This record gives sequence, C-alpha cells and structure tokens, in this order.
Amino acid sequence: MTSPLTTPTSDGRWTPRLWGTLLVLCAAMFLDALDVSMVGVALPSIGADLGLSTSTLQWIVSGYILGYGGLLLLGGRTADLLGRRQVFLVALGVFALASLLGGLVDSGPLLIASRFIKGLSAAFTAPAGLSIITTTFPEGTLRNRALAIYTTCAATGFSMGLVLSGLLTEASWRLTMLLPAPIALIALVVGLKMLPRTPREKDHNGYDIPGAVLGTASMLLLVFTVVQAPEVGWASARTLLSFLAVAVLLTAFVLVERRSPGPLIRLGVLRSGNQIRAQLGAIAFFGSYVGFQFLTTLYMQSLLGWSALHTALAFLPAGALVALSSTKVGSIVDRFGTQRLIAVGFALMVVGYALFLQVDLDPVYAATILPSMLLIGAACALVFPSLNIQATNGVDDHEQGMVSGLLNTSVQVGGAIFLAVVTAVVTAGAPDSPTPQGVLDSYRPGFVVVAFVALAGLLITLTGLRGSRPAQPSVVVAKSTVREAEADRVPVRD
Repeated sequence: MTSPLTTPTSDGRWTPRLWGTLLVLCAAMFLDALDVSMVGVALPSIGADLGLSTSTLQWIVSGYILGYGGLLLLGGRTADLLGRRQVFLVALGVFALASLLGGLVDSGPLLIASRFIKGLSAAFTAPAGLSIITTTFPEGTLRNRALAIYTTCAATGFSMGLVLSGLLTEASWRLTMLLPAPIALIALVVGLKMLPRTPREKDHNGYDIPGAVLGTASMLLLVFTVVQAPEVGWASARTLLSFLAVAVLLTAFVLVERRSPGPLIRLGVLRSGNQIRAQLGAIAFFGSYVGFQFLTTLYMQSLLGWSALHTALAFLPAGALVALSSTKVGSIVDRFGTQRLIAVGFALMVVGYALFLQVDLDPVYAATILPSMLLIGAACALVFPSLNIQATNGVDDHEQGMVSGLLNTSVQVGGAIFLAVVTAVVTAGAPDSPTPQGVLDSYRPGFVVVAFVALAGLLITLTGLRGSRPAQPSVVVAKSTVREAEADRVPVRD
C-alpha cells in the first residue's frame, strides 16, 4: 500500500516527497557499497599504523562481510514485522555511530568490531530500504525506474569508493572510515521527515524465533567458513566439519520453516522459476565481479606497479557507465523484460572477462583493459537492476522485506564463496620462485573461473527465456500460505 504523500501525480510525475524518499534510500545503498570498496585500498596503511598482521587485516574486510551476509535474512523479515521505516532509520543511526568509532579507535580488535557492527547495520538497512521502494512505488514502470536508480547507486558507490579511498588514504586511512558517518547522519535526519510511515505487520502468526536463530547461525557459519577456508585449507578437518555443520543447520532451518506458522522465509516463494533464477543470478553476478576486481587490483598494483588512485581510475569507466544509465534502465526493462536484459548482461560479462585474459605485463590500457571495463560496466547496468526487479515483482507487500533480504543474502554469499574459490585457485598455482610472468600466469586460471561463473549465470538465465513476453517484466511468485494452492495455478510471466 502506497502512502498518499508519496504517490505519483496523475500524469506520472514524482512528487518532491517521492524523490526525497528515494534519495534517502539511495544514500544508504551508496554508503553500503562505498564502505566495502574504500577499505581495501586503505589496508596497507592501517596495518602499518596499528601494527596488524596480514591475517588480522583480512578480518577488517571479513568482519563486515560476516555481519552483513550473516544477518540479512533476519534483517529482511524484521523489517516486515517491526516496520520498514523504523528498522531502516535505527540501523542507519547505528551505521553512522560505527563509522565514527572505526575512525577513532587505536586497536585492531576494536576496528574489526566496528566493521562487524557496520555490516550488521547494513544487513538491516539494505532489505528494509529495498522493501520500502517496492511497497512505495507501484509495480510496473514507476517501480522499475525507481529500482534502476536505486541499484545503480550501489555500483556508483563502489566505483567512487575506489577513487575516494585512493585520495583519502594519502592523507590518513582514518578518513576512509569517518567519511560515511556525516553522510549517514544527513540521510537519517532527512529520512525522519521524508520516509513514509509503515505499520507493523499485525497478523504475522507470531515470531519465528527458532528459524531466526537457525537461519542467522547457518549464514554466519557459512560466510565464516568460506572466508577462512583459503587460509586453513579447503580440505582441512576444520573446513570440512564447518561445512557439515552448515548443512545440518540449514536442514534444521528448512524443517522449522516448513512447520512454522510465521516463517522467517516462506519457502513457497521459491516455487517460482523466475524467483530461483533471480537468486542464482545474483550469486553468479556478484561472485564473478568480486573475483574479477580482486584479481585485477592485484594485477595492476602488484605486477604493473600502479598506485591505488591509478588503479581506481582504471575501474572508473565501468562505474561511470552504470551511473549514466541509471535513469534509462527502467524504460529498457519495461520494453524488453528482465530475463532478456539479464541474459544480455551476462553475455557481455563473459565477453569482457574473456577479453581480459589477453592482458600482459605491458598493456595498452585503451586497447586491452578499457574494452573489458566498458563491457562489464554495461553488464552491471543491465543485470543488477533487472535482478532486483525480477526478485521483488509479484510479491505481496508484507513479504517484500523477506524477499529483499533473501536477494541481498544471495549477493553477499556469492561474493564470499567465489572470492574464496578464486583466491584458492590462484594460491594453488603460485610459482615457487615468483617472477612477474609466473605470477601473471598464476592469475589466469582465476580469471577463467570468473568467466565460467558468469557463463553459468548466463545459462541459468537462458532457461527462463522460453515463452517470455518483453512487454511484461513482472514475475508472479506464490502468494501467502493461505493462497498457495491458488497461486500455483497462476501463469508465470517474465
């Protein structure tokens, strides 16, 4: 149900209140992505200043991922039950305070703790923000446009984070931690006035405490195991036992959700093929891109000797292309549908990754690197908004937070898993006596893995193209439990 204060005018124009709502939500998404990308460039300076080992530095990144990826399912359902506006604003305030703490501490453990808290708060702002959009903007053209702008803010924040971190780290790494704090506080103040009030869900059949505990524990353990596996060994007893424990927890979680009157995740939403393809596509999309960025950053800085800022500028064309396309993607979705755009986007990613395999130790940027960056940027502009639209269309308002949390979980888990896989492949092929050419050769299998992950995303998407209709990009998923039998008879549309 949309708020009368945020409903578009009769001619389809957005009111100032509607724009204000979207900008606040975009600011939070921008900050989430900005925070992820900024810290990577600052790690060497942090280690030198605080005297941290490489393994400890890893947890400055992994702590954020652990909090974010592990609590997204809980964050999404909490937004549905307690009110999206309330959850979003409280979490945004916590994010601002954690940013301030991270910039002031002089201890590695405290810095890691602040990063975990920031990831935890992002696990609540991300699904709450996405579900506010999907319940404020009616499904169709208006929502597609809003989601296109919203999701491209993530790519823009990620790209800007690389550039800003290169500039800020030159002065002090603490500035990279402090920068999000004032932006989050401004967004919080504006959000108090602009965001539409959302009621708590009343008839929710109670709180699924066992499901929340099992779902959160399984995601936390999965992300923790994947992050640690390259260091302790994929075949080590610790890793294998951790994966076994994850399987046991997930099995128990599914059993609890099937019997719970108010589940954390209603398994009926996964009866839709389009919903499953959206979730698997999110895993492949972010997993391949994170692996690509990781290897490319190593290639540019370690082998080519580029500075952090030079490396960031090399990625900038991809982010700029995404930002410039933000207002256009919604109308393209309206015309061609989500499935077609996702398929085209994944095809562009595969070509872009394949072209990058040609790089050598003396590349000509315009001829070898720039084409890949432009293709990958175009792919991100098409795929990420379309995945969000496909996952949230056709879902009842009271379940938008749940689906949003599930989609964001797929994104984060995909990134964590495939980054760990790529790292393991590169480490296994590392030469005993490293030479620049030998190190580059050890990177190539990692780039091949990245390309195959994107190819898998393309093949998964192609299974949904048969019979799809471009004029209607919506997807119908199973409705609430009392209507599941009826919903199963509804034809699925692209």
